[in-house]
Amino acid sequence: MQLPQDPIILLSYINTQLRDFYSSLEELCSAFELESEEIIQKLNQIGYVYDVSLNKFV
Repeated sequence: MQLPQDPIILLSYINTQLRDFYSSLEELCSAFELESEEIIQKLNQIGYVYDVSLNKFV
């Protein structure tokens, strides 16, 4: 799967997927065969971190 390249669109896409379909970032990454570190690094660059308890990037 090709993720959105724009970090703001990526943030919106990932958080929507987490909210609507997946109980964790690891579950989402497994379903799409993605590396969680890649997503974490891209979103950290714009000041967002994954909050496990909220299951979203904040």
